[in-house]
Amino acid sequence: MTSFNHSVAIIGAGPAGLMAAEVLSQAGLNVTVYDAMPSAGRKFLMAGKGGMNITHSESFERFLSRYGARRAELEPLLNEFAPDALRAWVQGLGIETFVGTSGRVFPNEMKAAPLLRAWLHRLRSNGVQFRMRHRWLGWTKNELRFDTPDGERIVQADAVILALGGGSWPQLGSTGVWQSMLAQRGIAVEPLKPVNCGFEIAWSDYFRERFAGQPLKPVSILFTNQNGETFNQQGELTIAEYGLEGGLIYALSAPLRDEIAASGSALIQLDLLPDRSLANIIDRLGKPRGKDSLGNHLRKRLGISGAKAALLREVLSAAEMDDPSKLAKTLKALPITLTATRPIAEAISSAGGVCFNELDQRLMLRKFPGVFVAGEMVDWEAPTGGYLLTACLATGRTAGLGALAWLQQQ
Repeated sequence: MTSFNHSVAIIGAGPAGLMAAEVLSQAGLNVTVYDAMPSAGRKFLMAGKGGMNITHSESFERFLSRYGARRAELEPLLNEFAPDALRAWVQGLGIETFVGTSGRVFPNEMKAAPLLRAWLHRLRSNGVQFRMRHRWLGWTKNELRFDTPDGERIVQADAVILALGGGSWPQLGSTGVWQSMLAQRGIAVEPLKPVNCGFEIAWSDYFRERFAGQPLKPVSILFTNQNGETFNQQGELTIAEYGLEGGLIYALSAPLRDEIAASGSALIQLDLLPDRSLANIIDRLGKPRGKDSLGNHLRKRLGISGAKAALLREVLSAAEMDDPSKLAKTLKALPITLTATRPIAEAISSAGGVCFNELDQRLMLRKFPGVFVAGEMVDWEAPTGGYLLTACLATGRTAGLGALAWLQQQ
C-alpha cells in the first residue's frame, strides 16, 4: 500500500507537472512541486492570453493523427485521457467549456487564469507544497540539487518527475538546460527544435517596411518535400518583417523545418485565391480593363489589393504582371522560398527531448528507476489547436500514475 510517508518531487510547475501532482496528491502522497520561476504555470498563462485553447472536438482518429511520427507512443496515453475526459476534468474545476467554430475547445471565459487559480487551489487543498524560485541543478549521487534565493539546497525524494518543458519561451521557464544534465547521465536526448514557428524570407526592403504586420487571408499553402510528400492546407498568415508567421504556417512548421534542415530551404506555393478556380480567375482577368490600371483591375475583378497585390510584384516582373495567363497562374501558385525557421526561443513549442526508447510505458527512465519524464521534455511534437496541452496533461497523468504504481511495488 502507498503511504503518506512516500515523498515525490516534481520539477516543473507547468501543466504536465501539475497534473502529475494532482494524481499523486489524490493518492495521499507527500508531493512537492519545484520551479525556477516565481509562480506556477507561467507559460500556460501566456498561451491563454489570446484565448485558452484546451483541446479539440474533432474525431479521435483525426485527433491522434496530429501527433505524426509519435502517434504510436502517445496513443495509449491519450486513450486514457482523451479530449472528452479533459473537458470533464476542466468542468470538475468549475470551468465550463464550449466548442468554437473551428472545432477548438475553449473555457467559457476564454482565459487560462481562472482555470489555473482553481487548479492550484485544489492542489494546495490536497496538500501539494510549492517551492518556487528553486532552479534544478541536477543530482548529487541520488539527491536533487536546487539553486534557491537562500543558497543551494539538497532534496531527497522517493520518486522524481521531471516536467521542465521544452525550449520555447525560455523567459517563462522552459530553458532546455536539462538536456545536458540528462545526456551526462547517458540518457539519449534528441536536440530541441522549433515547432509552431515563423519562417524567414528575403523580402524586398519596400515590402518589408510597407506590409509587415498585415494579414493574408484566406490563403492556402501547397508544399512538396524532397521525399515527394505533399501538404496542402488553407488558413491565415501574417506578414512579418522577417518573413511569415500565423496559424497556417505554424500548422506546417514540422515538414517545412525538416525540409530546410535537409535542403537548406523550402519552396512553398501560396494560393492567394483558394476559393476560386484557375479558369474563373483567367475569365475575370480577361474582362475589358478600359481605363483601369492593372491594380484597379485586380481589385475590382478579383478583390486583390494591398499585401496580396504587393506579393505578386515581389515575384513577377512588370512584363509578367501584364501577361494574364502568367498572372492567373501565380495567383494560384505564388512561389516563396523559406530560408530558415525563427529561433526556438520565439516558437510556440518545441520538438525533440528524451527519446521514447529511454522510457517504459509509464514514462519512467529505464536506466534510473523512480525517475519519470513528462510533457515537452519527451520527444514528440504537435500543431496548435489544443493538441499540445492535451498531450502535456496526458503525459503528466501517466507519469503520476507510473510513480504511484512504482512506489506501491517498492
